[in-house]
Amino acid sequence: MDYKEILFDITDNIATITLHRPDKLNAFTNTMMREVISAFDTTDADDSVRAVIVTGSGRGFCAGADLSGGGDTFSGGGSDVATKQGVARDGGGLVSLRIFESLKPVIGAINGAAVGVGATMTLPMDIRLSSDTAKFGFVFAKRGIVPEACSSYFLPRIVGISRATEWVFTGRVFGSQEAKDAGLIRSVHAPEELIPAARALATEIVANTSPVSVAVSRQMLWRMLGASHPMEAHRVDSRGIKERGKSGDSREGVMSFLEKRTAVFPDKVSDGLPDIFPNWEDPQFF
Repeated sequence: MDYKEILFDITDNIATITLHRPDKLNAFTNTMMREVISAFDTTDADDSVRAVIVTGSGRGFCAGADLSGGGDTFSGGGSDVATKQGVARDGGGLVSLRIFESLKPVIGAINGAAVGVGATMTLPMDIRLSSDTAKFGFVFAKRGIVPEACSSYFLPRIVGISRATEWVFTGRVFGSQEAKDAGLIRSVHAPEELIPAARALATEIVANTSPVSVAVSRQMLWRMLGASHPMEAHRVDSRGIKERGKSGDSREGVMSFLEKRTAVFPDKVSDGLPDIFPNWEDPQFF
């Protein structure tokens, strides 16, 4: 696919998705929404991709929704994707859900302003790093709207309800150190060191782990955030150990350790993941 508003690269088993409207601080549009979703479709289908980095071009990560529509920017209610009921679905939410469903680990490399959807789209990313020049803002109440991109689910789970309400109610823009102190980001880097740090983390995943085990573990950790009792996790864990324990990856993981050599895991994500979630049904929009 030829992209207009993102850049897409795969190098050394790491895909990099770069939001690319630098003259607009990578402001979010319906085109960008579709292209980001398409890029994640590609990374899921490509077994050579073992990790995904998301970053922005130029000075910003994503300055939020493109406001070129003026006061009518949000009058349509969301994206141009509508349901059979005629409800326009939130575009940021479609991106967040696609990232949430990724079969590969996702690292956010937040290089500059991440405001509005620019902040909320990072929440389903597994690990977030930022430059020391990055700014964050959940500014929705200042624009007369409400949080989107599934952030009312993700944000309190990441930073706790008290910090989430403070940021959302005030709409305050804050720096990378406050974000790190709250657990929103993992580490702060000089701008020129951000992408190398993100790639080093991705390389650690690529070099040492089974891609199928990482994909299943990612689903386990995110889905169990909504579990009502640890017994739900115990059921999933037990099924996962049984299924992965008889895999070629498990044999290779143990033997490579005993033989003191680098593991070469044979299983592929494209061959399918074990069904370890009994009676799990993903909810539908309507």
